[in-house]
Amino acid sequence: MKESLGIDFDAIIKTASELLSQWGMKVVGALVLLVVGFIVIKVIRRSVRKALVKAKVDEVLTPFISNMVYYVLLSVLLIAVLGLFGVETTSVIAVLGAAGLAVGLALQGTLSNFASGVMLLIFRPFKIGDFVDVAGAVGVVDEVGVFSTKLNTPDNVSITVPNSTIYGQMIKNYSSNENRRIDLVMGISYDDDIGKAITTIQNVLDSHPAVLTDPAPTIAVSELADSSVNLVVRPWVKGADYWSVRFELTRSLKEQLEAAGLSIPYPQQDVHVFSTGKAA
Repeated sequence: MKESLGIDFDAIIKTASELLSQWGMKVVGALVLLVVGFIVIKVIRRSVRKALVKAKVDEVLTPFISNMVYYVLLSVLLIAVLGLFGVETTSVIAVLGAAGLAVGLALQGTLSNFASGVMLLIFRPFKIGDFVDVAGAVGVVDEVGVFSTKLNTPDNVSITVPNSTIYGQMIKNYSSNENRRIDLVMGISYDDDIGKAITTIQNVLDSHPAVLTDPAPTIAVSELADSSVNLVVRPWVKGADYWSVRFELTRSLKEQLEAAGLSIPYPQQDVHVFSTGKAA
């Protein structure tokens, strides 16, 4: 029967026995290493995640770091398994390194945004809900991602700013400090009484419930301009009250200064018309 089929079963069995004796233990060892290694890696990822949460690391950065640890350890595990089968792992690492370099060059801008995003999440120059001025964009922070940051402008326009642009420039966080100072300039005529103007302005500030007494407001003559004596008015308020108090004070100061008999000069131009006396 063997001869009629033309198959040498003895040779096949011998070859199978040789392969089993040569690779059997390696296959079993590789499978054991894969299973055990995979379980250990999952445990490590879970532990890293718990440690990051306990350390109060940003909720966006926590899963990213834990996943990075997971995939790095998984790559090491796969290289170790290949090493059991006699594969030259040095060449594999070199190939992976070259592929990583190529990908890095192709995604240079993306990686730059990623690196900047990680730095923003670590150092936290602002957080969600802060009113900021970043890369020329002004608004409330809606989302801080790994690659970009989203802002909502005061007129409710959503803006997405690349993180590399933000981290490479000056960042103004208007919500970082509890109190903010309002800077106003009120002009009075050269004929007006400066002392009376300062008293009137002080009364307006004292009567506003949102103006803080500590730090105390500043009222001083700042400039002798072309057509007016300019007074700086610098009261302090809570950050959340900044815009409402600024608008209210601008109106109140104008009305009270006028009610006190003080004038607020504005640019004027005199036009003189001369007649030549010639008849048409």
